[in-house]
Amino acid sequence: RASVSKTDGRGFESLLPCCPNGTRTHTDPNDMSLDDLNREQKRQLRRQGALDEKGAPTRAPRPAQREKVGPRQYLREVRDELRKVAWPTKPEVIRYSTIVTVTVVVYTAIVAGLDFGLREIMDWFYT
Repeated sequence: RASVSKTDGRGFESLLPCCPNGTRTHTDPNDMSLDDLNREQKRQLRRQGALDEKGAPTRAPRPAQREKVGPRQYLREVRDELRKVAWPTKPEVIRYSTIVTVTVVVYTAIVAGLDFGLREIMDWFYT
């Protein structure tokens, strides 16, 4: 049976409490109060910053405005970051390129061989 959950088990935990008899008492999620949450759910909301120490709902602070930089400053920062990159040496580039080329040729030969073999089998089978 297909999953009914919108998150499909991808690590999201519902903060809505389960009702013991299987019926939902709240039809509108905005109708919920903090009394409907258990201790674990309240702790999780506190860790996420949605509740303060007293348990009252809080708003997440707005992210600070980043300072804008001009094109010259941007290019200077890009150059500085590129200087930090560990570039491969010429022998490493040659070695890695050779490995990639040989691997591509081998896999191409395998696929072509399978294609030819299966085509021959199908020709023999259907003629």
